[in-house]
Amino acid sequence: MLVIGLTGGIATGKSTVSKLLRARKIPVVDADVLARQVVEPGTSGLKKIVSYFGPDVLLPDGTLDRKKLGSIVFNNEEKRKKLNSIVHPAVRWAMFRKVVEYWVGSEKYCVLDVPLLIEGGVWKWVGKVVVVYCSADIQLQRLMMRDNSTVEEATSRLNSQLPIAEKVEYADIVIDNSGTPQELDAQIDAFVEKLDKEVGWIWWIGYILPFMSLFSAIWVLTSRWLRRSSQQRKKQKDIKRN
Repeated sequence: MLVIGLTGGIATGKSTVSKLLRARKIPVVDADVLARQVVEPGTSGLKKIVSYFGPDVLLPDGTLDRKKLGSIVFNNEEKRKKLNSIVHPAVRWAMFRKVVEYWVGSEKYCVLDVPLLIEGGVWKWVGKVVVVYCSADIQLQRLMMRDNSTVEEATSRLNSQLPIAEKVEYADIVIDNSGTPQELDAQIDAFVEKLDKEVGWIWWIGYILPFMSLFSAIWVLTSRWLRRSSQQRKKQKDIKRN
């Protein structure tokens, strides 16, 4: 089974692409949904958060007060890192379980919808990286319209993230969402068609001979790591020359 990592920047349209893929019956694992599930009442994730931050981060019904917790970690790097050390491993484990479920169910591929796919290093563990892109100007305009924010507020949010142009450097496939919804829909159709052609015969071999799937996955991940390492070394050399 081919595991595809889907990411983008704020207001580039990643969530829209994710919905379009679901509409085409493609399995999508949403990291944001899992991030909420791993801190639901009764989970070890919520217990660890309460143990560190105290019971004041809970609402009267026992659920996590996300707004209050967010205000605590917003300007406190140490506490933010602690929160991430609790939530991120739990989310990764939940993603792994979902991928295994789809593999056991003989799916040809599944998509991991992960906002911080690049920043969190998850890109190293997927077969293909797909980045939803639009120009920085369009991104700014969409963010201002969506959140009814000022230029300064929207720019500040964009500057707090890895620039979309840098994420594109990691991409195997770029979906350009700078145009109309109809143009985006056509790109998704082309993307799915391409996947079906690439995965088709490999899926049948992997279904019959499971160890071939494992070998293929190891080969893809190793090749990706070597290619990215080579690109980084080249980039560093270019910086030194300049």
